[in-house]
Amino acid sequence: MSGNSELAVETLELGRRYGRVTALEGVNLRVTKGSYFVLLGPSGGGKTTLLRLIGGLVRPSAGRVRLHGRDVTDLPANERPTTMVFQSYALFPHMSVARNVGFGLALRRVAKREVRERVDRMLDLVGLTGYQERMPHELSGGQQQRVQLARSLVLDRDVLLLDEPLAALDEKLRKEMCFELKRIQEQVGITFIHVTHNQEEAMTVADRIAIIASGRLIEEGSSREIYEHPARRFTAEFIGETKIFEGTVEAADGARARVDIGIGVIEVGNRDANVRVRDAVSISIRSELLELLAPDETASAAMQSVPATYEKTIYLGLTSSHRVRLPDGAEVGVRRFSGARGTARIEPGAQVRLAWHMEDARLHTS
Repeated sequence: MSGNSELAVETLELGRRYGRVTALEGVNLRVTKGSYFVLLGPSGGGKTTLLRLIGGLVRPSAGRVRLHGRDVTDLPANERPTTMVFQSYALFPHMSVARNVGFGLALRRVAKREVRERVDRMLDLVGLTGYQERMPHELSGGQQQRVQLARSLVLDRDVLLLDEPLAALDEKLRKEMCFELKRIQEQVGITFIHVTHNQEEAMTVADRIAIIASGRLIEEGSSREIYEHPARRFTAEFIGETKIFEGTVEAADGARARVDIGIGVIEVGNRDANVRVRDAVSISIRSELLELLAPDETASAAMQSVPATYEKTIYLGLTSSHRVRLPDGAEVGVRRFSGARGTARIEPGAQVRLAWHMEDARLHTS
């Protein structure tokens, strides 16, 4: 049975067990050709296992893997159109940059002149022209990672697999390398599949993001869809800073639901979740979409609100987190630009209302 020719990667009910431990279960993934696809999730969730199954470094316990429509489940790594960039730089310390990059080509017995030309072209692509004779110990961490990237790209494979490629870099260098990876992917035009637990890293490079946790594919979408319209509670909690209310549906129609959250009854849109009366649900709201109303302010008709006690402000540089405590004891942060007006005049201990626009809340049944 042939697969979709527009897909670079397709997995069908893919699973992997290690004895009694299930590392991955029932994953159905579809990655479009030429896209930058990110597997995002907490450590130990199965992201790297999935990547290694795609690359043929691990055999599945169940399911199939297709690359460009061809079933490759039973093929070893060296017979698949994939190559991998690892978290550790894995460079040969006794070889120059040029020899490291050209190592795979030399094993294939490619002519020396062609090796030199392809190595030079790849080093130019990753911004390391002139570094051919440097040794790995003479390079910074970011430069070593660029060498490893060039070594993978020079093999001219269709799918590049990146396993936490920026984890060893400091924050500033990681951000710079994110832009570089995206630039390189767009320039070479092949498919990148990138594993990370870093949300900002994922959202910087990704065309599509798949949330992987507890060995399962939780949900998938663009960066904006995953952040602004999470379908699952796990995604809402994992991405960004979010307040989650637990509650029970009191009334519902196709457009709205009324939910008792213990400290009040609030309304929320019901088009996505389609809940029914007495359903247990959760409601998520991003911290930057929350507002604080002083005692003399009233929420507009389009807003929902609950009582709270103002506690303190935590200065975080660009933003500040204004902390309030709800009647049930839960602490909530309201994120604002540090120069924004409207909260500096509220004193600790003041009674306020935590408010938000109804369309900014997301309703979840799981």
